[in-house]
Amino acid sequence: MPTLTIRNLDDRLKQRLRLRAAQHGWSMEQEARVILAQVLETPAQNDGAAWLQRVRQRFQGVAGDDWQPSDRREGTERELPHFDP
Repeated sequence: MPTLTIRNLDDRLKQRLRLRAAQHGWSMEQEARVILAQVLETPAQNDGAAWLQRVRQRFQGVAGDDWQPSDRREGTERELPHFDP
């Protein structure tokens, strides 16, 4: 099985990994394996298709025909500026 070495690991990050491993009752190495497996085996949340599916689910059943644009600009029209060359 391949070996992975991580150099220049921030001391605070290493401490958090050590504490998390102790909470689970296993080594830091095992904790790192579990974290990597969880992150890499989970479908990417930044996938465009997955994002679109979440948006569709969020707004499912919402009708767009009752939406009215804001009238706040009504009556505030002004003449376009003219620029001399």
